[in-house]
Amino acid sequence: MNLRIAIIFACVALAAAALGVYLAPRESQSKLPFAQTLAPKPVPELAFDDAKGGSHTLAEFRGKLVLLNIWATWCAPCREEMPALDRLQAELGGGRFQVIAISVDVQGARIARKFYSDVGIKALPLYVDPTAKAAFTLDAAGLPATLLLDRDGREIGRHLGAVKWDSPEVVEDLRRKIAGE
Repeated sequence: MNLRIAIIFACVALAAAALGVYLAPRESQSKLPFAQTLAPKPVPELAFDDAKGGSHTLAEFRGKLVLLNIWATWCAPCREEMPALDRLQAELGGGRFQVIAISVDVQGARIARKFYSDVGIKALPLYVDPTAKAAFTLDAAGLPATLLLDRDGREIGRHLGAVKWDSPEVVEDLRRKIAGE
């Protein structure tokens, strides 16, 4: 029964990812990638694990502006944007800003760790949701899905598809948001 559910989930996830890639451009045509929300909206609590199996939730990151990215190793646009997310975290990450990239690979930390090693990801902490519920919990229509969360953990922007997260325009926009919040 569990194998059957895993297969069904994998098929649904692949279909959602394909739809996301089809409907969203590979890179934002705008300098600023986020569709702004009319008003900050609550984000359901997510549970995810770190590389050592420790449990975490988004509540731990309150007080910081958070770029929450949902990705998978089998998602080509996700793989493409991960180095830029790593560079963004290296440049802006700290006490006021954090990139949280959560892998929804059902193989868990093992496959995500291998990807990090193969690609040379250094600054991004490894987070995984092997249940892959994060994408459904956040109503992500495909992968990669990225939400910008304010210091209270509320969604203030959303983007579907890959972005050059370390481009000068995006970095400058995020610097303004970090300073202005």
